[in-house]
Parts: sequence; structure tokens; C-alpha cells
Amino acid sequence: MINVDVLPLWVEVVVAVLLLLSSLFALIGALGLLRMKEFFQRMHPPALASTLGAWCVALASIIYFSVLKSGPVFHGWLIPILLSITVPVTTLLLARTALFRKRMAGDDVPAEVSSRRTDSGN
Repeated sequence: MINVDVLPLWVEVVVAVLLLLSSLFALIGALGLLRMKEFFQRMHPPALASTLGAWCVALASIIYFSVLKSGPVFHGWLIPILLSITVPVTTLLLARTALFRKRMAGDDVPAEVSSRRTDSGN
């Protein structure tokens, strides 16, 4: 195990750059959230930014702790992998809920896609 005070400079630089990239992604996602006008447009930037930011933080964590323990540490990948699964599902559910609410309000939205077959399809 390496003493924290004597980590190689390249590790500190790489970890710092990845953490700065993560914060930059978060800032871009927040700005995208503020700039977009409609709900459906506003969903996209935070979803992408949170996923990319989490990957950068996880990679920084893996590099830092792998060098610190002098061996590979991969448990840091668990969080971004779970986020990669849950963020798209959550985004889809939010979009479907918003579309349903707009339909119920009578707004002009795309037609509902149904799995029912028509009589001409039989």
C-alpha cells in the first residue's frame, strides 16, 4: 500500500482532470436544463451529463484507489453501470408520464402507438 502523501504526480493530475471533467459535465447539464424551453427537451441534457459525470468520477476513483492499493480496484464501476441502466429507464418513464398528461389535457401530441391489430392486419 502506498502512502497517500507520495502518490505519483501523473495519478494526481489524471484524477484531477477527470474530476474537473465531471464537474464540467454537471455544469453543462445544468445550463442545458435552464436553456431548454419544453419538458421533453429539458430531459436530455441532465441525463447525459449525469451519466458522463458519473463515469468520470468512477474512473478517477478506480485510478486513485488502484494506485493507492497497488492493485486493480474495480468496485467503482458498480455505480456508473447501475446509472447506465436506471437513467434511461427513468427518463423513459418521465417522458411517457409527461406525454400522458399532455394527452389528458388535450394538447397536440403525437398519436398513441397501440399494440392492437387492426381488422385489415388479420
